[in-house]
Amino acid sequence: MLKGLGGLGDMAKMMKTAQDMQGKMAQLQEDLKTITVVGQSGAGLVKATATAKGELKALDIDPSIFNGDDKEVVEDLILAAIKEAQTKAQERAQEEMQKLTSEMGLPADMKLPF
Repeated sequence: MLKGLGGLGDMAKMMKTAQDMQGKMAQLQEDLKTITVVGQSGAGLVKATATAKGELKALDIDPSIFNGDDKEVVEDLILAAIKEAQTKAQERAQEEMQKLTSEMGLPADMKLPF
């Protein structure tokens, strides 16, 4: 059909591939909002749940750590759990992006915007 058009056939194929990639990126963005990760500290006494986009969704604190004298320790445990959840969220987002680029035949280290 596009045989006599020289390089335009390749251009049409590239455009189709770009549209497919755009659709898959949009779907991945939506998926990252529902994938959750959990960060913990204090041997599981504090747990922070976040989406793969890094949005904090829940915080679970074991009541046994509440003691007025340990306020700073509790605050540190909470921060540590949140930071771990955020780190895991970033790692999970990268994993999902690498899966997408691999499926599309793109280089694994290609940086696509989030």
